[in-house]
Amino acid sequence: MKKIKLEIIGLSYSQTQSGAYALVLGEDKGKRRLPIIIGAFEAQAIAIQLENMTPTRPLTHDLFKSLAHCFKIEVEEVIIFNLLEGVFYAKLVCNNGEKKMEIDARSSDAIAIAVRFGCPIYTYEFILSSAGIETDDNSP
Repeated sequence: MKKIKLEIIGLSYSQTQSGAYALVLGEDKGKRRLPIIIGAFEAQAIAIQLENMTPTRPLTHDLFKSLAHCFKIEVEEVIIFNLLEGVFYAKLVCNNGEKKMEIDARSSDAIAIAVRFGCPIYTYEFILSSAGIETDDNSP
């Protein structure tokens, strides 16, 4: 299956679920957006990294990155690979120089890790077709 690259478009308080946030991913060179409802902690972790802020103590995703670097593991990409009953499934594609591994993750955690490693985020056409929202040319 061909992967479709996504970019983080925005993060805002969810209008539909109390205490949750909407993370909007946009199709690279496309008009479709993929909204994902995430928890407050993951939203904070993503926002802190996007704003280049440094917390006084490492957050869980920062700890993961430090641990991965200590053991020479790189996260090469994140793939949102499935959507079942409204739940997105993601995986981290990692490499330690000898072996490539795929690690199952919640999509919100996978994206929080992706922004820390500076790696690309991908999905597949069937996910964008079923959960994506088409925007007009003037939308961000």
